[in-house]
Amino acid sequence: MMKLHEIKATLAAFPDATIRFILPAGEPVPAHAHVTEVAQITKRFIDCGGTLRDDVLCRLQTWVADDLEHRLTAPKLLAILNKASSTLHLTEDLDVDVEHEVQVISQFPLESVEPSGGELLFKLGERHTACLALDRCLPPPPSQSILFKPLPSFR
Repeated sequence: MMKLHEIKATLAAFPDATIRFILPAGEPVPAHAHVTEVAQITKRFIDCGGTLRDDVLCRLQTWVADDLEHRLTAPKLLAILNKASSTLHLTEDLDVDVEHEVQVISQFPLESVEPSGGELLFKLGERHTACLALDRCLPPPPSQSILFKPLPSFR
């Protein structure tokens, strides 16, 4: 996942670029989509093993309106991110994800930002669930004791 400071540096390096979001399967979000929110998301939770955890990230929310002529530019997005950073006291090392509605509202990790022609392509990745306490949740490995040695298989 990309860090906030990496995105800002890329936006500053391409001041003439427009922004384009690319979904994980390669489908582009309409060119007139724009960022409607920048948020600091703080998640405090207990995993299934009982460990208290904190997760903090920066989330960009996109929206596709009826304004087909709207194009989000690198300087405009950089100004939005700088305003959010100072107002929300965002740290520059926060991971960034993008919230976008594709049939349902979904969050995608921002994997990379790459220049292509006059655009900066914000390539979105997939997010998956996972167990954070595998050592406590998975069954223990079979005992290696002679008393409990598995029988050989006769196939």
